[in-house]
Amino acid sequence: MHVSSFFDDELEEHAAVVAATRADLRGPFEALVELCVNSLKNGGKLMFFGNGGSAADAQHLATELSVRYIKNRPAIAAIALTTDTSTITAIGNDLGFEQLFSRQIEAIGKPGDVAIGITTSGTSANVVEALKCAKEAGIGAAALTGNGGSSLGSVADPLLVVPSGTTARVQEMHILLGQMLCGAIEKELGYAD
Repeated sequence: MHVSSFFDDELEEHAAVVAATRADLRGPFEALVELCVNSLKNGGKLMFFGNGGSAADAQHLATELSVRYIKNRPAIAAIALTTDTSTITAIGNDLGFEQLFSRQIEAIGKPGDVAIGITTSGTSANVVEALKCAKEAGIGAAALTGNGGSSLGSVADPLLVVPSGTTARVQEMHILLGQMLCGAIEKELGYAD
């Protein structure tokens, strides 16, 4: 393998996925921003969750909102359901890994909140279960996924399906869309220009 051609190939694939994401996801992204802003304006909170790299994205995005993204401003109610090791290990041990996020939503979620699942494949059982739980509880249920994850359409609305089957490209778009979500929320709440 020549590193130079690998470098170019990766960036070309990334650019193609960015272009396809731009073409396909404007409407779902706008719907996600609207859902989140309406929740926050009415005293709700955003709950992010996912597994592995998606867990890291959940933590990253919740932090951007609860601390700051563009500039200093009042805190925005956002939490990652991936950070409390005592809760996570107790649920996994006592109830099963599939209930990892749904149990937390049951405990702290309330109607008007928004649950945002992040799953590259769209098949993570604990993410699907959490979105079902949220929907049944009157909590907004949204998701970011990749090609193959469109089966989440029955439990997530809005659903942002990155038009790629390459895990790395989907993850890149998830953090890009997540950062854009943070920026758009700040702007819509009047905290940034």
